[in-house]
Amino acid sequence: MNQSIEFLKAVNELQNKKIPEEVLARARESLLDYLAVCSAGAAFQKEKIDNYMTFAMPETGEFDAIGTGKKLALKEVVFLNGLNAHALDFDDGTNSGIIHLGSPIFSLLLPLAERYDLGVDDVLKAAVIGYETSYTVAVSIQPGHKAMGYHATGTCGVLGAAIAASYMLDFTEEERFQAFAVACVSASGMLKVLDDESELKPYNVAKTALLALTSIQLARSGFKGHHNPLGGRGFIKMMTGKDEAELKSVLLNGTYAIMKTYTKPYASCRYTHPSVEAAIYLRKQVRIEDVERIDVKTYSLAVAGHDHTDIPGSYSAKMSIPYATATGLIYGKVGLQEFSEEIVRGDKVLNLTKKIHVESDDELSAMFPDVQAAIVHITKTDGSVLTKRVDFPKGEPENPLDEAEFKDRYDSLMTYAHQAHGDEIYQLIYTENAKIRKVMEIIGGGMR
Repeated sequence: MNQSIEFLKAVNELQNKKIPEEVLARARESLLDYLAVCSAGAAFQKEKIDNYMTFAMPETGEFDAIGTGKKLALKEVVFLNGLNAHALDFDDGTNSGIIHLGSPIFSLLLPLAERYDLGVDDVLKAAVIGYETSYTVAVSIQPGHKAMGYHATGTCGVLGAAIAASYMLDFTEEERFQAFAVACVSASGMLKVLDDESELKPYNVAKTALLALTSIQLARSGFKGHHNPLGGRGFIKMMTGKDEAELKSVLLNGTYAIMKTYTKPYASCRYTHPSVEAAIYLRKQVRIEDVERIDVKTYSLAVAGHDHTDIPGSYSAKMSIPYATATGLIYGKVGLQEFSEEIVRGDKVLNLTKKIHVESDDELSAMFPDVQAAIVHITKTDGSVLTKRVDFPKGEPENPLDEAEFKDRYDSLMTYAHQAHGDEIYQLIYTENAKIRKVMEIIGGGMR
């Protein structure tokens, strides 16, 4: 059996179905979330982006690099969009696939839609299929893929982004297959970018979007790849170390992948969110000066690489369960400002961080990914203990943000990004027959 042909056949059958309205509604939220997160990410790392502009001298062009106020060439925009979209680690994802889905896909689709004068609906329909592609492959090879040191956003993400673009641009079946074949060759992503003071996790998204662009360009130009890029010594072998892996079915458990995604209410790694939410719940019951120690029990995959209490900078803080939990207990919120260099380098949060100990729990580990749980025990100086368990942190499909919460999150990101036209952009995404060019024009013109 040719796994690649069978997989793409299943994806194509799904694409030929009418996408339910509730799925398109979720895709619309995902696009809005991406636009806000990407804009805010550009503001967050403005100094580095300015340095990049000076040294790299990216080619000017007609496409809008979100959050920068710059018009650049197509490849430059795709790359920078990806770099900014994941800068805050605030973009959507799924726990079961252990992958961020939207950031590489939208980073590619929006400039292409701008180039070909396509509409918002064209982007949404393509994104739904892209999410399904990336997720299905990711969930088929996880968690062993992560255990080998791979970042699925960089590996499986390039497959979904390339397939999404191939449908949006009406590729032939042959062109689509070759785009997928090139994407399989292109796939890469080192998970070590999460560790210590590294700031390269966003780079995995940037290069993923760019490699997906290259994949469709080579395919459309007539370059051919292997007839089964997933099989043999191809993608599956490379990403799992196994000769074969059973690919899950699309619409796994009868639900579109995009409906399985979370939206983050807290500006840190998703693995930190159950304990953050527990800490916020408990904060009214304890004074910080009365905390002797805090013990966090959670699932094993959340512990490795996320239990550190040495915090050299903001990126490290975002990846730390102890830091994020301490922040939630002190401030009652874990937003962008709580990861500013000023707060990260101050003693207030760091002193409490040192009192937090994280360990894996067999019961909670066995429940993952169906349940993403943490149990927080706060031991007070008088010996009494406060306990809170969270199974589904806010933002999961089982505990989604309501409309007001989503809009508040969007508004705060656009404010952080100094984007004056946030409301206009929001309304335009919900306007019938709206064009992406118009969206990008407003984004570029709204920089303050």
